[in-house]
Amino acid sequence: MPIAGIYGPDDFGNPVHGHPAAQTRNRVSAVERARALPMPSLEWTPEVERATAHLYERVKNVISPVEWPFMAPYIKAINELKKTRDAVILAHNYQTPEIFHCVADIGGDSLQLAIEATKVKSDIIVQCGVHFMAETSKILNPHKTVLIPDSRAGCSLASSITGADVRLLRERFPGVPVVAYVNTSADVKAEVDICCTSSNAVQVVESLNAPTVIFLPDQYLAKYVASQTDVKIIAWKGACEVHERFTGDELRAYRDADPSVQIIAHPECPPDVLAEADFTGSTAHMINWVRNKHPKRVVMITECSMADNVQAELPDVEMVRPCNLCPHMKRITLPKILDSLIYLREEVTVDPMIAEKARRSVERMINLKN
Repeated sequence: MPIAGIYGPDDFGNPVHGHPAAQTRNRVSAVERARALPMPSLEWTPEVERATAHLYERVKNVISPVEWPFMAPYIKAINELKKTRDAVILAHNYQTPEIFHCVADIGGDSLQLAIEATKVKSDIIVQCGVHFMAETSKILNPHKTVLIPDSRAGCSLASSITGADVRLLRERFPGVPVVAYVNTSADVKAEVDICCTSSNAVQVVESLNAPTVIFLPDQYLAKYVASQTDVKIIAWKGACEVHERFTGDELRAYRDADPSVQIIAHPECPPDVLAEADFTGSTAHMINWVRNKHPKRVVMITECSMADNVQAELPDVEMVRPCNLCPHMKRITLPKILDSLIYLREEVTVDPMIAEKARRSVERMINLKN
């Protein structure tokens, strides 16, 4: 069904707000020093080489032997410290291979990470992703310590809308249910009826049994959902700064160069991109598509670190990389993860009243029957 309307901050006279966590990193505080662990050695030694050899086997197709001696000491230190701290590391599919394959305990897309966050037994969760993901982990684990290695790791979608904007949408469209993509802040999740991810967006929208649904904040995902359902969609003007840069012309150029190439795209991309793709799906669905189809050459139209992670697992599939990097995801690095574990920073907190309301919308999504 065509989009019923697309709204944004300017329609309500509000500015586009920056992410509340976008702030400069402070120097190590006295409290952090008091609870800090000793700094481990970060030298490349025969012991480090032996201890990390099995991990290098996982990534040798995407990380050169020249790079590994600089990464391996951090990887060894992180894997030892997370045991000392009773910490678990969650990593999104867009994290780089040395993080995703070598230090993460759990990897996946936003839905997988949200579900796994509810099962975590460790006292500390280190979120290797962007800030809204860490907030979601905290919402689902209010009594655990949730850390993000760099709180400046934001999201253009999350910063495009606020809880106040959602309240104004409800005033404009009384009685219309509101679905929020998980790429939103806690105060937005607290104001909506249910959350969704790109992998279950259509299912979530149809589960509301309503003729019209407000879908926010990604206008392109909203258009994709509208094309897959008879529900009338009222959309917001947000967009992912990574996916909106792809174009249909770019994809046609790949086909002209090699007509046999397979193109798969994330639904956060503009409609002209999805029209050229052989398959459209969430990051998890894209990965499973490559595993099942095993194409000779594939273009993954999404953040390009995911192609590296899939290449590490499936070295015989040639990845053509249209490399659009997420600058926020790339703020998460091995040194910052180590720093986070040593000093237990940067801790993510959510106002308990907001968290309680947001938890309902996230859990409603997680508990939705397949």
